[in-house]
Amino acid sequence: MKRDEFTIKTQSYLKTLCGVKPNRRTGSSGNREATDFLANTIRPYGYGIDASPFECLDYICRRSLLTHDEEAFEVFVSPYSLGCDVLAELITVSTVEELESINCEGKILLMRGEICSEQLMPKSFVFYNPEHHKKIIALLESQKPAVIITATARSPEQVGALYPFPLIVDGDFDIPSVYCRGIVGEVLAALQGDTFRLKIDASRLPSNATNIIARLNGDAPGKIVITAHIDAYEDTPGASDNASGVVVLLLFAEMISDYRGENCIEIAALNGEDHYSAGGQMDYLKRYGDEFPNILLAVNVDNVGYKKGRSSYSFYECSPQLEKKAEDVFRRFDGLVRGEQWFSGDHMIFVQSQVPSVAFTSECMHELMRTVTHTSSDTPEIIDCYKLVEVAESLNILVRSL
Repeated sequence: MKRDEFTIKTQSYLKTLCGVKPNRRTGSSGNREATDFLANTIRPYGYGIDASPFECLDYICRRSLLTHDEEAFEVFVSPYSLGCDVLAELITVSTVEELESINCEGKILLMRGEICSEQLMPKSFVFYNPEHHKKIIALLESQKPAVIITATARSPEQVGALYPFPLIVDGDFDIPSVYCRGIVGEVLAALQGDTFRLKIDASRLPSNATNIIARLNGDAPGKIVITAHIDAYEDTPGASDNASGVVVLLLFAEMISDYRGENCIEIAALNGEDHYSAGGQMDYLKRYGDEFPNILLAVNVDNVGYKKGRSSYSFYECSPQLEKKAEDVFRRFDGLVRGEQWFSGDHMIFVQSQVPSVAFTSECMHELMRTVTHTSSDTPEIIDCYKLVEVAESLNILVRSL
């Protein structure tokens, strides 16, 4: 098939993945529609499909209302927060030390400033959870505020272009919470000691989701894994993050479908990179972790295809011989360039087990994170479909050479 024909398919795939309703949030009906679409598209090429479900949480967030006397303040419900209706005194903290010493049981706790500089890792997140995050969560649970308000600033390196961002995104944390812009936090802080009312209309929904694991030559002892996460951040189209990576999987699946080599080709659409529980990643490790010693190479594709810049690749745990072989392939493509390593994607579940890995992303990833990622602006219009075809073509050549 010619590149132009693959480019037309790419446009159709992107439109489908970004058009599911309500979105591709793990556990949602749109997420299940996306995984069904992927499996049904790949299956006719001769792949064996594992679509085993795993349990997860979805949620419904209807509205929130924070009032003081006759005045209302704009706040947003934290994803996976429980609902509440609280009438209580407002107390403010800005440091861990203040949180340690304050009496806020049964009160409305406003967190702002230094203590809100980083989005807190979920309680059960095993891949990265720094001690100071654990300490804040433990203090909140021991101090027992009735509800929490967090005032946050911009943090593109951690949460993309989302502003304000929720400090707490955790279905295992049972104190209701909302978040607001920093300027709203300033106004609220000036009213510390006054009585406020905060209503949150939200609920958690037990749900399920699935990874899509597609294999050619599944009985072969050696395995090459090409992966991308299929879920998207709350209520975003998720074109670059990460429908574009899933499109590369679809293109590669077709290109490599006539492979008759000696290795197993595994295409893994993981489901949960943007979900607090990383449920798909945990389920993959549970089901397939014992096969990691057999993986010759793992390739993760995330945030590729941005209309600005080229597609960049980086190496992890690769031998000099493997790096050279991959470089020899990638240098054939004008749109590929070696980039800096990054450590927040799904390739890290392989890297942490010393599996040779390659990660593809956008050369302009930092601009993308600063301006688009995790917002409603992450639409197919920012994607250059030809770049996705190019990444898939390079992987097709590389895999056949191993």
